Amino acid sequence: MSATPQTFAVHAACIRGVEAFEVTVEISSSGTIPGMTIVGMADAAVMDARSRIRCALRSSGFMVPRCTLTVSLAPGDVRKTGSGLDLPIAVAILALSGQIPLEGLDDCLFVGELALDGTVCSVKGEVAYQLLARDLGVSFVGGFNSEHVPIGEVQASYLERLSCLSVGIGRGKKPFCVNPSHRAVHGSALDYGDVVGQEIAKRGLAIAATGGLGLMMIGAPGSGKTMLAKRMTGILPPIDEIELQEALCIHSVVGERTESLLRGSRPYRNPHHSISSAGLIGGGRPVRPGEISLAHGGVLYLDELGEFSSNTLQMLRQPMEDGAVRIVRVDGAYTFPARFQLIAASNPCPCGYLGDRDVPCRCSDAAIERYRAKLGGPLADRIDIILHVARPDPDLVIEGAEGLTTDVLRDQVEKGRAFCAWRESRIADTDECGCSASLDAEVRSFGLDAAGRETLLEFSKRSHLTGRGVVGLCRISRTIADMAESEFIQAAHVLEAAQYQGRYGDGGV
Repeated sequence: MSATPQTFAVHAACIRGVEAFEVTVEISSSGTIPGMTIVGMADAAVMDARSRIRCALRSSGFMVPRCTLTVSLAPGDVRKTGSGLDLPIAVAILALSGQIPLEGLDDCLFVGELALDGTVCSVKGEVAYQLLARDLGVSFVGGFNSEHVPIGEVQASYLERLSCLSVGIGRGKKPFCVNPSHRAVHGSALDYGDVVGQEIAKRGLAIAATGGLGLMMIGAPGSGKTMLAKRMTGILPPIDEIELQEALCIHSVVGERTESLLRGSRPYRNPHHSISSAGLIGGGRPVRPGEISLAHGGVLYLDELGEFSSNTLQMLRQPMEDGAVRIVRVDGAYTFPARFQLIAASNPCPCGYLGDRDVPCRCSDAAIERYRAKLGGPLADRIDIILHVARPDPDLVIEGAEGLTTDVLRDQVEKGRAFCAWRESRIADTDECGCSASLDAEVRSFGLDAAGRETLLEFSKRSHLTGRGVVGLCRISRTIADMAESEFIQAAHVLEAAQYQGRYGDGGV
């Protein structure tokens, strides 16, 4: 960056998707007719900056140059959105007119919105801006608030008012520091010990958490499906640094609060069944991430799965397999991370009491078939575990009962994941021939012993499993074996896995 009597430029940035891209704000003065022109594909929010900047300059005791100001936002072929360009444009005007010292401005990335009284306000996407500043090797300067997210290796400064710039960027800034010790606390206020009479369901949730498997719970209203799902994040291992940084960036861009993430808790999202495809997957204008990306690194809980739009549900297939969603628009492609643990819940029929031991079902056969059809198809084939959750005995609810707690289940999950990591490291050390893409090679790679292979074959034939179904059964069996710290899948592991792979409507509902 360089300064001349007629031009000056500063570093700025805008958000595209969940990433920030560099914008060079260059300003030139000419003529004597007061006015400001902004060029470079700016949207309405950026164009409104002219009025905000003029008022903020006057309120902060600065002079508004009485000349023609031309503001160029480079690159000029990319649309600029948001109000975060207010601060860099104001800084460029003040530097050009000689009202603030120039020292240190070239080493800063400015992002912030200006209030009419000269207050510098923070904007959405601060984490993404800090990551860009780190990549560019400059400091981040933004608006001050009490909820900043610290990012390692990023020198960040925060301005309360525009007038702070009068003494130079080296002074008058308010650094914001967060003690990272609070992130070491992991756990959930909700405990599985509060859920009585659902020990089999808890076991299934622990298996799903260990193997990263999709799970659907089917049961009557009030059976405890939502209580079980809400406690799922408590048994998952602590979120790692990479997932945390990605989750913080997504939440920051959308404007969601990040306190629970900073404490080490994984995201938990529970969208309503009336959500649109863009709200769930991502989209809109400008394109923003959806609920599946906000659940990145955590749990996505879809309650009343049968009430969701079929088209919306089927759009989950690709993100579940790839761990990311790619959205293509006229102005380019957007890729959002979306690695989440899918937990779904549904009633067995429209009234919810099909198969209940006490309450008779009031639905017709045709209504039941239509309801089941919405839950079937390719998405259901990608849900590994299906649990039938019965209403608990009232005696257990009223009198209370001892059951598996979150701490116990978390220990099981951590033990299973640790054994899985050890086993896979051994396979990596001994496998020299590479991996085959065939289904039979994939089944063999799970490590079944002779009895386990015979049990798998017999059950697959009797249940008419597809190739995907066989691999899914092996995946569940392998997870159960890891939790038992068994190097090979035994017959008992396959039989237990078969209990969790019942298809919707295949009895037991």
